[in-house]
Amino acid sequence: MQVELTRISEKGQVVIPSSLRNEMGIRKSDQFMVFGGDGTVILKKIEKQSIKKTFDEMAKPLREAARQSGLTKADIQKAIKDVRNAA
Repeated sequence: MQVELTRISEKGQVVIPSSLRNEMGIRKSDQFMVFGGDGTVILKKIEKQSIKKTFDEMAKPLREAARQSGLTKADIQKAIKDVRNAA
């Protein structure tokens, strides 16, 4: 892992050093998730496949729990409809 120094601008912008941009293939308009806490900020480059993978990883245990409980797509659609109508 490469370590570089940078600063934050008056507008709150952070420059990612060119050596890291080149190494990681970061291009203009790339998007990032930003995580923060306890004095640490982490940027995670978003790639279309990684979003799908992350969603699939999160949804897998939920899908399995739904299967085990006997829920059907119709049950879920009805529940969504009921909640929307109650609002």
